[in-house]
Amino acid sequence: MSKISSKKKIAVLDIDGTIFRSSLQRELLMSLVYFGVFPPIVKKELEKNYYAWVNRAGSYEDYINKVVQSYQQRINGVLVSDVRRVANIVIEQQKYRVYTYTRELIKELRKDYRLVAISGSPIEIVKEFNRIWKFDAVYGLVFEVEDDRYTGVIKFLPIRDKKSVIEQYVAEEQLSLKNSIGIGDTESDSSFLEVVDKPICFNPNHALYEIAKKNKWEIVIERKDVIYHL
Repeated sequence: MSKISSKKKIAVLDIDGTIFRSSLQRELLMSLVYFGVFPPIVKKELEKNYYAWVNRAGSYEDYINKVVQSYQQRINGVLVSDVRRVANIVIEQQKYRVYTYTRELIKELRKDYRLVAISGSPIEIVKEFNRIWKFDAVYGLVFEVEDDRYTGVIKFLPIRDKKSVIEQYVAEEQLSLKNSIGIGDTESDSSFLEVVDKPICFNPNHALYEIAKKNKWEIVIERKDVIYHL
């Protein structure tokens, strides 16, 4: 979690696929391979799921789940400094690779809202992303570290229950969810979208789209240079 703001209203934002036009973990994984921290075989392991998604024969979720699995398998024994170094390079290259809708929304909300961003990506790259975008608090995947190396053990995984993460944050900071806003793109975001006053489903996958229709949540689609409100 990062610095604390004095603002009382809260806006909760997913990062991957909602703000950032990719997965931070995917970009970090590929760069760790490129810089020799992870072995080249990683790219081969991802090919099947990647091309299945590209050819519309598989889902993006299956591909990203494979990315997550591969990262977890390879992180054990890696130096923390190597991951931080590569994460810094990734964000320097891709810091403005964001959606127009959420970029402008963040700009507007920043005036009155405390911005809280949640990602399933490793906290090292989430913090680098936050160095540019300056949210009031960020949460990401945390691995255990011993002697400056990762053990491969997960200490904190916020996407397991984003609702609980937000409720704990609100309680600790003595806030309320009155007039709160939430924005996400997959069903894992529905847990916090259901507790905010204004849930927004941005470029939702099919599962979140169905949840949004059932609950009559706002749906926003950004396609090329056009933004649709459904």
